[in-house]
Amino acid sequence: MLGQPKVVLMDEPSTGMDPQSKRFLWDTISSSFSGTERGAILTTHYMEEADALCTRVAIMVNGKLECIGATQHLKNKYSSGYLLEVKLKIEDITDEEQAHRLEELQNYVVSLFPNAVTLEKFGTYAQFKVPKEDVPSLANVFASLEEGKRHHGMEEYSFSQSTLEQVFIEFAKRQLDEHAGDHDDDDQLDKTRASSLVI
Repeated sequence: MLGQPKVVLMDEPSTGMDPQSKRFLWDTISSSFSGTERGAILTTHYMEEADALCTRVAIMVNGKLECIGATQHLKNKYSSGYLLEVKLKIEDITDEEQAHRLEELQNYVVSLFPNAVTLEKFGTYAQFKVPKEDVPSLANVFASLEEGKRHHGMEEYSFSQSTLEQVFIEFAKRQLDEHAGDHDDDDQLDKTRASSLVI
């Protein structure tokens, strides 16, 4: 970036860096271009990096351009829903009773979002994928979740839009569905992820 060039090309600039060094690099890149008429094009496998640095993002899967736009636009248009994370209050109970509490929590979540899918469930933590069609009003969602904190043993929760990473995975899965049976799914997904391009 020396010499103040108008355009800088960066190919996976943070690959191999530890989290602290990666964050320092991101801050350096952001400060180098903020408030200037200079620009940068970068490729990365890290959707978090693209979200942090880019004003416009393009996603390519196996050499094919799938979408381009502002990160928030891509999330709004291509995300399949929301992510609900819940942590129950810690209580001195048996593992069997704890499993029962998680089961009750899962039933409560399904009562709020009939098409919700459980992604993870262990200890006092559970994670659910909630489709868009189950969320007509965010205000109602938060009111219901606050009710859950009062009456269903919830200590805290997070209800967030799909990340850029999840948007990319949706594209990758779609590509896998088109080529179902050609390769082992896990191997093919690894190859698909490796071909991502973000600018």
